[in-house]
Amino acid sequence: MKHYIRAAGGAVLGLLAMACGDGGFTPDPGVRTEDAEAVDLENLRILVTGEARVFPEAEGSAAAPASLTGMALTVEEPLRVAVNDAAATFATGEVSEDGAFRITDVPVRDVHQGLAVGLAHEGLVRSTTLVYDTAFTGTRPRTDVIDAHAWALPIAFVDQLGAAVGAPRLQGHTGDPEATLASAGFVLGRVVDLNGQPVSGARVALNRADLADRVYYPSGDLTSVDTAGTAAHGLFLFVHSGAGASSFQLSVEGTDTYVPRNVDVGPGLGVVLTVYPGRYAP
Repeated sequence: MKHYIRAAGGAVLGLLAMACGDGGFTPDPGVRTEDAEAVDLENLRILVTGEARVFPEAEGSAAAPASLTGMALTVEEPLRVAVNDAAATFATGEVSEDGAFRITDVPVRDVHQGLAVGLAHEGLVRSTTLVYDTAFTGTRPRTDVIDAHAWALPIAFVDQLGAAVGAPRLQGHTGDPEATLASAGFVLGRVVDLNGQPVSGARVALNRADLADRVYYPSGDLTSVDTAGTAAHGLFLFVHSGAGASSFQLSVEGTDTYVPRNVDVGPGLGVVLTVYPGRYAP
């Protein structure tokens, strides 16, 4: 007989098993076991904690909110959000005075691709930040998600990125001369190294060739984009079509140390993710 336990420490999550009879833990490989506690896999509910902040490149700008205190948060699945599934939201909470959030009793039995923390507020683009990806484990979350980040994207900052892409490209991708980056939907990602530092010169690859021309790399000052590779900040941008939903996997070219990531995006949604090597966030 096995009992399942939940690891309250560690950024990447997994299933732990406690062997009966010897009184010790026998964890699956690669799983951290700090502060483990029993969970019920038949009605699994996890804890999601972390910090909500304005996206670093937008901090200090006139458009950035002075504080996120009191803003509503949603724990959700981006795939379900992208297809307007009424069951996309699993739990809700709010940002505390120090920017922290703590959302309990998050039911994850029906997660398919991943879990994210969403922000929607006046002055911000509707965004969702990936905090768990089934690409790492092949399963839904079975342990707490702790020390996560939820990034707020000021409208003016996203408009700046849209201006860098340019109206002709936006119209080419959406077919709409009035399209903005926010209305089209987008993915804003950052490639980092093992220490969490941005990687310059990186290129991301999608497993769908029909979407490859939608990937851009903002310049260091965010005033233009190219298709050569990341600047010093490590950022990349995927522009959605403004219609329906797109699902694909994203990896980093020229290396197998980055696990291919699941990405789902729809109109009016900004998906934020950090792409790091290995299976544990820096």
